[in-house]
Amino acid sequence: MGDGERGVVQTRRQVLGGLGVAILGGRVKRSLAMAQRRRDHRSPNVVLVLTDDQGYGDLACLGNPILQTPNIDSLYRQSVRLTDFHVSPTCAPTRAALMTGRYCNRTGVWHTVMGRSLLRRDEVTMADVFAAGGYRTGIFGKWHLGDNYPFRPQERGFQEVLVHGGGGVGQTPDYWGNRYFDDTYWHNGVPEKQKGYCTDVWFDAALRFIEVTRDRPFFAYLATNAPHGPYNVAEKYRSLYAGKNVPNASFYGMIANIDENVGRLRSRLKALGLAENTILIFMTDNGTAAGFQGKRGFNAGMRGNKGSEYDGGHRVPCFIHWPAGGLRDGKDIGRLTAHIDLLPTLIELCGLPKPGGAKFDGTSLVPLLRGADADWPDRILVTDSQRIEHPEKWRKCAAMTDRWRLVNGKELYDIHADPGQKNDVATGHADVVRKLRRDYEDWWADVSQRFEEYCEIVIGSDRENPARLTCHDWHGGAEPPWNQTHILQGERANGFWAVEVVQAGEYEFALRRWPRELDRPINAAVPGGQAIQASTARLTIGEIDLTGPIAAGAREVVFRISLEPGKMKLQTWLTAADGTSCGAYFVYVRRIPTDA
Repeated sequence: MGDGERGVVQTRRQVLGGLGVAILGGRVKRSLAMAQRRRDHRSPNVVLVLTDDQGYGDLACLGNPILQTPNIDSLYRQSVRLTDFHVSPTCAPTRAALMTGRYCNRTGVWHTVMGRSLLRRDEVTMADVFAAGGYRTGIFGKWHLGDNYPFRPQERGFQEVLVHGGGGVGQTPDYWGNRYFDDTYWHNGVPEKQKGYCTDVWFDAALRFIEVTRDRPFFAYLATNAPHGPYNVAEKYRSLYAGKNVPNASFYGMIANIDENVGRLRSRLKALGLAENTILIFMTDNGTAAGFQGKRGFNAGMRGNKGSEYDGGHRVPCFIHWPAGGLRDGKDIGRLTAHIDLLPTLIELCGLPKPGGAKFDGTSLVPLLRGADADWPDRILVTDSQRIEHPEKWRKCAAMTDRWRLVNGKELYDIHADPGQKNDVATGHADVVRKLRRDYEDWWADVSQRFEEYCEIVIGSDRENPARLTCHDWHGGAEPPWNQTHILQGERANGFWAVEVVQAGEYEFALRRWPRELDRPINAAVPGGQAIQASTARLTIGEIDLTGPIAAGAREVVFRISLEPGKMKLQTWLTAADGTSCGAYFVYVRRIPTDA
């Protein structure tokens, strides 16, 4: 291990030191003190179900007149419901805030691509905390906080991992050719062929994890990619809504399949005798993506969809069910709450060690869950949708209280009198606008302190050698080719990777258009795609600048470089004779062993 890699590991040790854990081989290990800890009674298990792009109105129990979700409806009737619960308006930011209890903007995650979906290595995750508390931890489905070391879930506290790549099945970092059925996903870091529909695969794996772990407390993070597009689902689910007045029958069919799997999950927990002492949380990651379009569909009377700064973009369902803890009889909590509150809440409910020095933006909701809402103070929360490389103040933001929504620093809505946010009352409440603007200014000054930093992908680590870099994480240009369809079309785009070399030595950089699992020549087309005519390849890293020819039929162009440890920018070009070019969408970086 080189000095640079020791630095990466040491950083994680320092961050997690307050939890009494040590890092070994990318795993969070219980310390001796924690191993000797004895509990008077078994701590509750936790199953957190997070669906993707399903909005508040995409459930029958929340008023949808067409969609049928009987199993989630049953959970709703038996849960405490947070009815004014907010997340970020898009995928990765919500996941960063949920995992850390901190505003996504301060964690390095304010976009879904461009290297801005990588969770800073010095953040402590929910999985870290559960592992330090003696829990077995597992993730099944969508991570979307980094596909390379040290950002992968197995480096962030999860001991059992089955995930797809990037922000969705079929996106650029995902295994090539995945289409929701019989795909290949990463099982503990190794590509592994699966059988069946994606959502069924995630629930099957979670149920296996629960069964083999049932004799000790466990945390299962079941984060489906559905009902995110592309809207692929078996015909038996799609046909339930075909011909009905819905915006997207396949989207509704995907939710029907999720509902079926939630029923399977609950039945299995009951059969294993675990249902009473399991905290089961159901929530979604942002507003609806396809359940409301124009005047078609249902959005619970809210304004805006996924990505919006209005409530329809970020107010989502959140149900918490724990029979042994008294959270079982159906109760609405109408106070303002958010994703950043769940980690502090679970720490208190489960008696977990709080990370030393951690500064949560969220607050434990235990007083509300226990009925002490009369003593709950009014609070101000902020959410925004940046989706650009460098955040901009006041961009697509909402400063929220129980009553008010200040949108984009200008529009003011009384959410109690006007839940659809149709009537801007800013001129009549100038004092409220001034106060919320000041609160936003304070928030921005706090969360923006590290906006200029990159989250460098590590190369040369013993824990990922070779490293597979994809254009999904390019900085510095327009939106990168984040989906495999963009690669098929040979999209002319480019950008750079922010990397950190952690060991001195000889490195091989293999520049490719197609990933190795597809293994096609750089200039060849594949079905559904277009050929390119690149003749030269170029690579720059730090001060090094190399160019070489692309031979006929070449699948990759390999450059061999001697590197010292350090942070630097890596960029590539595949250029045709007429000067047109694109970056190498996939680059495989291998540190050559010293004895090779």
